[in-house]
Amino acid sequence: QVQLVESGGGLVQAGGSLRLSCAASGRTFSGYAMGWLRQAPGKEREVVAAITRSGSSTYYTDPVKGRFTISRDNAKNTVYLQMNSLKPEDTAVYYCVAKLAYDERYSAQQEWYDYWGQGTQVTVSS
Repeated sequence: QVQLVESGGGLVQAGGSLRLSCAASGRTFSGYAMGWLRQAPGKEREVVAAITRSGSSTYYTDPVKGRFTISRDNAKNTVYLQMNSLKPEDTAVYYCVAKLAYDERYSAQQEWYDYWGQGTQVTVSS
C-alpha cells in the first residue's frame, strides 16, 4: 500500500508556472506507475500525465503537451508535475495517483489507478 501527499498548488497568473510534488510513503515506490489527474468544476476528471515505474515512458493528454512535464525521483519517493505556460483552463484540483505495476506501463484511464492523494488546488487567473 502507498500513501500520497501532494504539494505545490496555488494561485498563479496565466503564463506562469507551478511545480507540483507528490511524496509517497513506503519502500516500494519504484514499483508503482504514477500519474496526475485533475478535476475542474463542471468537467470530468482526466489523467493529464502519467509515468512508468522507471520513468522510461510518459503520457500527456493533448491540452497539456509541450507545457507540462512529469518526472519522478525514485530515491526520494517523489513524482513531480512541472506546469509551464499555465492557462485559466488548467484551473482544477490536481490529484496524484498510483498503481502497483509489474512492468513498464501506465494508463490514461483514471479507473486503472488504485491510490489517490488528497488533491491540491491550482488556480490560474486571466
